[in-house]
Amino acid sequence: MTDLARNGQAVTETSPPVRTAQNTVLSVDAMGGDGGPAPVVAGMAMAAKNIPDIRFILHGPEAELKQLLAKRHDLDGRVTIRDAAGVVKMDDKPGHVMRNGQDTSMWSAIDAVRNGEAKVAVSCGNTGALMGVSMVRLRKAAGVNRPAIACLWPSRSKSGFNVMLDVGADIKADADDLVQFALMGGSYARNGLGIETPRIGLLNNGTEEHKGRVEMREAHEMLETVAGENQFHFVGFVEGGDIPSDKVDVIVTDGFTGNVALKTAEGTAKLISELLRGAFKHTVLSRVAALLAMPSLRRLSQRIDPRRVNGGVFLGLNGTVVKSHGSADATGVAAALKLAFTLARSGFTERLAARVASFSPRGSAQTDGAGEAAQDA
Repeated sequence: MTDLARNGQAVTETSPPVRTAQNTVLSVDAMGGDGGPAPVVAGMAMAAKNIPDIRFILHGPEAELKQLLAKRHDLDGRVTIRDAAGVVKMDDKPGHVMRNGQDTSMWSAIDAVRNGEAKVAVSCGNTGALMGVSMVRLRKAAGVNRPAIACLWPSRSKSGFNVMLDVGADIKADADDLVQFALMGGSYARNGLGIETPRIGLLNNGTEEHKGRVEMREAHEMLETVAGENQFHFVGFVEGGDIPSDKVDVIVTDGFTGNVALKTAEGTAKLISELLRGAFKHTVLSRVAALLAMPSLRRLSQRIDPRRVNGGVFLGLNGTVVKSHGSADATGVAAALKLAFTLARSGFTERLAARVASFSPRGSAQTDGAGEAAQDA
């Protein structure tokens, strides 16, 4: 066991990180979620069982984490504990954490990406604080005005999911921001979902070109111009009903609208689930019908299970951060870790930076070199 000094703080490592050409290391914040570190460690075990090449740096109180890991022999030799006593709570103000959170597990997890020890950071903690710390420690990528949070939305598309951004990083977005969101969302769809030429739509209150705010119409014109050179198909304006459709792969909007849409969908899904349970319990006959329909209901439940799409990705930073739901159980954490692993293996951060660098305001290319670098992004 070795003690290291990092940012003026003691760091205890229970085992050296395993780094080979094949292994991919993720930085995991064990604290901050509703269930504490237990579901995080359980999710790590689930992910490790299915992904042999995954390794972890786990951040949090060493004594507590060692007790949990002692019960998980399938994680032996695959986890490095980074001792961090502080915890960012869900009700902590982002500004306070940004000024005083250096001793927290969240800060430590982000620093591991900043220092090049891990490819992606994963946290179940406070979203505002996580974005704030990520901005402070990783900084915005060159050319990015506003970072965005992208989420996966269950849909009828071939991949089973659509990408939507921004869903809450910032409530504002002008035309240039929306075009950058489109470039970042397209890169995410290519590298995260394997869609070679993603279809990108701009969320609006109608599909007619004359509808929407001025910045929406400006962004529409710009996206039509840059679509070909950036390897995506611009489908134009889309409406709320198109978000889960097979018409589009990436939905672009501002953070206020995106967050309202996301929370509305989550609340609606919960309401429908409760109404179905109530309906099937209403009479003896309906209970019999529920038993007969159980296989179909299970398939439906698995198809729309939010745990399967757990993990919002912070885009536009010098490093990749995956935000897991605070209430995520082991299955949800494992899904977020799988997403982080996929993005890490694809070289997503570098590809995204090249893609954004190929765009400057009003759609003009910055340099020939940047444009060439973006061709693989």
